[in-house]
Parts: sequence; structure tokens; C-alpha cells
Amino acid sequence: MPQKKVSLVVGLGNPGKTYVTTRHNCGFMVLDKIADSFSIPLGKKKFNALIGRGFIEGVDVILAKPMAFMNRSGPPVHKIKQYFNISCKDILVVHDDIDLAFGTLRIKQKGGSGGHNGVESLIEFLGSHNFSRLRIGIGRGIGSSGKDIDITDYVLSEFSYNEKKNLDQIITKAQDAIITILCKGITYAMNCFNNKKNIFDTNLVENRGLV
Repeated sequence: MPQKKVSLVVGLGNPGKTYVTTRHNCGFMVLDKIADSFSIPLGKKKFNALIGRGFIEGVDVILAKPMAFMNRSGPPVHKIKQYFNISCKDILVVHDDIDLAFGTLRIKQKGGSGGHNGVESLIEFLGSHNFSRLRIGIGRGIGSSGKDIDITDYVLSEFSYNEKKNLDQIITKAQDAIITILCKGITYAMNCFNNKKNIFDTNLVENRGLV
């Protein structure tokens, strides 16, 4: 009997209390949101990752938060992929992106890492770049001198006061994007979300045709 198809949704971030609310942990934030919304426990630790299995709008899904640090995300995800026999094309990775303005979402079907250490590790250990990504824009920090802030310092820092006021809305819209990808396919989702200038555009939920 052929094995039932399972989709793997991976949120990237760094483990530990120090990093919980930092910009680099957007992927973890979104996974926590969708796990809570669909009552999928993320408490089981396996393959150096927190994983949970459940259904999102009828789609069989495994949620995973690698507990290795960001630049070592690849090994846990590879082990999960192998254990559950999941194809790379059925993997969706959620991560922050400094090259997108704060609040912007972009869905990408495959490609390079764009300089993101977590995605680079995934490509290395999966041996493929053919997995989907949901990129969450965090922008680039600008210092008082008008120059870019050091990237490492920026991504490992807390969101600003004004950013925090909009963060819940961004996380919710990212959840909408994940549901759309799983239920309607990535091409439909890209057409729905990628033509939006920023996450605060209206009618995204209605456009995905699920409500």
C-alpha cells in the first residue's frame, strides 16, 4: 500500500530563552502560531527538533522546529525527512529575510539560500534546493549614522516598539500563507501573496478562497 503523503513545515530559529523574541526567530513564531491554531502539540523532541503531527484544513502535516542553532538547521530536518520519507517538494521552510521590507511576505518555490545561514544548511544536508520557502521580511537595521547595522547584531536583536505593534498581524498573515500553500498549492499561493507590496494589504484571506 502506498504511503500517505505528508507535508513537512519547518520554522527556523535559535533555541533558548535568549532568542525567543528576536528577529531571527520569525520562523519559530509562525510555527507556534499555527500549532496553537490547529491544536498540534509541538512538545515532542525527536531528531534534535521539536515536532508535532496533525491536520491543517484536512492536510496531513508535520511541524518542526530544529533545536540546533540556525546555521545547523540542516541535520535535524534531513533526519525528519528521511524518517518520514518526505519528498523535498513537500517541505515548506518559514524564515526571516533581511532583504525584504519589514512585514513583507514572499513565497519561493526553490532556489539558493540568499545568504541565509539556516537555508544554506538545509540545502547542504538535504542535497537539494527544491523545497519551498515562506520568507518573512524583517528589513535591515539602520544606525544613527545612516549606515546598515551589523547583520548578526540586527537579526539577533528584539523587534522595535513600533514593529512589535504589528508583529501579531504579520504572524497571522504568514499563517494564512502556509494554509494557502498546503490547501491550494504553491502557484496559487504565490499569485495570492507575492503580488502584494506588504503584509498590511487587505483581503488576503478572502483571496485564498478558504473562508
